[in-house]
Amino acid sequence: MPFSCHRPHRVAVIAARPVSMFNLAVPEMLFGKVEVDGGPGYEVELCTPDPGAVGTGGGAELMIRPGLEAVERADTVIVAGTGSREDPDLRVVDALRRAAGAGKRVASICTGAFLLAEAGLLDGRQATTYWAYTGQLAERYPAVVTEPDVLFVQDGPMLTSSGYAAGIDLCLHIIRTDYGAAVANTVARLALVAPVRHGGQTQFTETPLPAETGTSLAATRAWAMTRLDQPLTLADLARHASVSVRTLSRRFHAEAGLSPLQWLLHQRVERAKELLETTTLPVDQVARASGLGTADSLRAHLLRRSGLTPSEYRATFSRLTAV
Repeated sequence: MPFSCHRPHRVAVIAARPVSMFNLAVPEMLFGKVEVDGGPGYEVELCTPDPGAVGTGGGAELMIRPGLEAVERADTVIVAGTGSREDPDLRVVDALRRAAGAGKRVASICTGAFLLAEAGLLDGRQATTYWAYTGQLAERYPAVVTEPDVLFVQDGPMLTSSGYAAGIDLCLHIIRTDYGAAVANTVARLALVAPVRHGGQTQFTETPLPAETGTSLAATRAWAMTRLDQPLTLADLARHASVSVRTLSRRFHAEAGLSPLQWLLHQRVERAKELLETTTLPVDQVARASGLGTADSLRAHLLRRSGLTPSEYRATFSRLTAV
């Protein structure tokens, strides 16, 4: 459900030595771009068990002054990736337990999942981490339902993501949950990243991505995005890409991590969300404009993905000023 309070949503990002600079930068970069009703949507505070110079995986040091008391001020707590998988800092583990006990949303990027698991917050829950360490996570914490091949996963108030760029997907998912698809997509455009990558998308593929020499399907995906309101078949997509349907399906999954039809459905639902948030179009027109056909179809897909009916979604996330 969205964040509904007359102040920015507070996010504490924990840096456990040695911390990944990239993982640490992602939340501040994305949450810092959120603007809602003319003001910031988030306040991001970096914190660490020992305030001062914090070592990174690359040997550099970052100056972080707030201690773990920042966790108590936060609404959401994110643990950045860390090289301390083998010897988790028990002060961070304790802070995470207290945060969860207070009902805060808790998330991790990359190997930060090991600290959540050490705190027992992932017991009986689905979780993931960087693909190279999912086996280690599963072996060390057998009570965790480790998902080895997803970008990110949310199980109740606990969210975990795989490595590097998947942290971007996790943060966009949080923004979308708090403020809706339109705000999240605006942030993605400002950050020059893909606006929607489904959490269940595979972390990696053994098939190398084609070089940008005309064999990529990026142009076909862009073409389809301008025609979401029209019937599009596998044959239509293959014809635009000048390949066979079989080749299209293979390359599409390698590049996007989803089948062509799964990708189309996901984009259409996201388009419907944006229209519900930013227009007053009747629900049946939103369904047609997003390519979902009927109001009943839109209702079914939106309920499955968000737990809300179209009218509930609009009432919750509308960015239009009431008159």
